[in-house]
Amino acid sequence: MTEQNVLVVTVDNETNPYEEGLEAIQTLKEGESLNRPATVRFPNESQLTDVFNERTYTLLRVIRDEEPDSIRETARLVGRDKKNVHEELTTLEALGVIRFEAVGRAKKPVFPYDDLVVSPLAHDSGDEATAAP
Repeated sequence: MTEQNVLVVTVDNETNPYEEGLEAIQTLKEGESLNRPATVRFPNESQLTDVFNERTYTLLRVIRDEEPDSIRETARLVGRDKKNVHEELTTLEALGVIRFEAVGRAKKPVFPYDDLVVSPLAHDSGDEATAAP
């Protein structure tokens, strides 16, 4: 069985990415594998839904299924303005959700994962609720 290359998007305002990165580097230096999926963390649900919304999912599906050769072609396939699509794809690239490959003078968006898992429920200790009797 082959492992899937999965991107996990979640809300986690308690994890320190710097410390987590140092731990990952140490694990790799020791010759061990990380055995955890790539993860994009947001500090709250509002910021997550600002980035991951219906437009984003549509872009990612088109990039995965149609494999457009440029940002312009991606915009045409989703029926949106090239400038807006470019801004959204640039944000997704900065987060590590997509990458761009040079195709001549064009930038081809690539979704380098097999799947995307979004878990928007915060793991905040302040969100404790008590069950009603």
